[in-house]
Amino acid sequence: MYRSVLFVCLGNICRSPTAEGVFRKFAESEGLSLRIDSAGTSSWHVGEPPHPPMKKAAIARGYDITDLRARQVSRLDFEDFDLILVMDEKNKSEIERYRPTDNTTLVEMFLDYAPDQPIRDMPDPYFTRTFNQVIDLCEAASQGLLERLRDQ
Repeated sequence: MYRSVLFVCLGNICRSPTAEGVFRKFAESEGLSLRIDSAGTSSWHVGEPPHPPMKKAAIARGYDITDLRARQVSRLDFEDFDLILVMDEKNKSEIERYRPTDNTTLVEMFLDYAPDQPIRDMPDPYFTRTFNQVIDLCEAASQGLLERLRDQ
């Protein structure tokens, strides 16, 4: 059974904090006690809050991500988390740079938990401006992740 989940994107200001906020709300509604966090593969935005338009869209949909702050992935994340979920294939290959030798922490695509969705890479709304689509995708994948956790 997973006890901790880390969501990872590039800058940790759009996709991964949204995934963290959405999944946290879903998990709390199920009474699950999990450690949930997010991080980015880059250091560009360390310490910054979520991107303002992403934060605004999340709040409008009932997800408060205002207190989150961007951080960069570290080698310790492979020790601290049971499951690392990435937003796209580039994040998946980038995160492997941080994996300690002989570590077996599971790294998966977040959208693999939303098999009805036609895409596997979560669009980056920092560039695409598709903030509500990202929330929709986070909701779908979070529901699938919850179902997997219930089955364990």
